[in-house]
Amino acid sequence: MAHSWGGFVGPLVAERAKAAALVLVTAMIPSPAETPADWWARTGHATSGIDDEYELYLHDVPRELGERVLAHDRALAEKMDMDRAYYEPWPLAAWPEVPTRYLLCRDDRFFTPEFVRRHVKERLGIVPDEMPGSHMVMLSRPGELADYLARVLPAG
Repeated sequence: MAHSWGGFVGPLVAERAKAAALVLVTAMIPSPAETPADWWARTGHATSGIDDEYELYLHDVPRELGERVLAHDRALAEKMDMDRAYYEPWPLAAWPEVPTRYLLCRDDRFFTPEFVRRHVKERLGIVPDEMPGSHMVMLSRPGELADYLARVLPAG
């Protein structure tokens, strides 16, 4: 499973590990040689206009948990230099030969359903699966996400 920015990493891991399947959850879908920095303009992703990070990413997560997650993420970000990752081209020549599914979260305010449906069709040529939930569905609906993954991932 690859979430959000993990859409740039998940396919690399799936190819190297010879994964049986890959599930993208509200994730970016890179094209060959595309950098994360270029992805925003090349996909036509528009900002939501929501400045409050909790409201943008975690609006359906209990407030206390959401605030703890945001504080944790800010602390990690202070220690990271993302320049190399942000400007390095995605290295694969094509999407890996691995069965891929995409889970669209209908309440996501960051990667909106309208954007995701178009993005998934353009980049992967598939129709995304859908469920309720925000960008951080693993925190707002963990049971439903686990049930979905159990249904779509190969047994074993």
